[in-house]
Amino acid sequence: MKQYAIPVLMWLLFEAIGVALWLTLGNSFYLFNFSYIGTSLALGIFLYIKKVKYARNVVQFAVGFYMLVYLGILSRENMQIEGFWYYLFSGVFGGAVIHYAAAKILGPFLFGRGWCGYACWTAAVLDLLPFPIPRQPRKKRSFIRYALFAGSLLFVAALFFSPAPSMDMIMFRSFMIGNALYYAAGIALAFALKDNRAFCKYVCPVVVFLKPASYYALLRVKNDETKCISCGRCRKVCPMDVDVPDNSRRRFNGTECILCLKCIAECPAKALHL
Repeated sequence: MKQYAIPVLMWLLFEAIGVALWLTLGNSFYLFNFSYIGTSLALGIFLYIKKVKYARNVVQFAVGFYMLVYLGILSRENMQIEGFWYYLFSGVFGGAVIHYAAAKILGPFLFGRGWCGYACWTAAVLDLLPFPIPRQPRKKRSFIRYALFAGSLLFVAALFFSPAPSMDMIMFRSFMIGNALYYAAGIALAFALKDNRAFCKYVCPVVVFLKPASYYALLRVKNDETKCISCGRCRKVCPMDVDVPDNSRRRFNGTECILCLKCIAECPAKALHL
């Protein structure tokens, strides 16, 4: 039964957050929101344990497109990084701020970059492209993500210094345009570099939030060195170029792990585990 501890604990964590926000803010939506996300994640991990094919992809679409379509498009709330800055500076402790705090700022202390592997609506589409295993060495282009991170902050700051008559409409349009550009850039980079996750490695500005806490993540892939046969298969299948067998927190690209668990499934010696 130990193998089911992670999905159960994941579900309990999200339920606890949902109940706490519901009682604190008096809005039952938060209970529904976190219950839905927590149940989806727990179910996905359970299906993965049962070796159900595409279990992670199902979770990506269940969570990611709930946030993209329902929260973003239908509820007209900007769930991108610009929305986080906008609502934070507006003093609105709402959807985007809570989402970033739970999934991308504090959450990574527990589950690292699990958001990228199980909930990101951009990656949900990119993971369906034909290059799941990188075919080229990783390039030093991550400065792009920091430029976009700064750009998103400057964009929102400019809106506050020069307030437009319809700020909410501007934020909604920026959400729609931003997502379209993200998908276009992600697909183009995947085919150009033969790497589905090229966008995540070089462009995505959200990673600037995710990386610091991910270094200390409680939930991470570990290697039982007494079983490891040094075959290197885990490194070859890793979509994020992580030096998986190295147990050190300083391992190469260690904060890039998205917990896709392909390395665990591929290990012939069963040396890898969470």
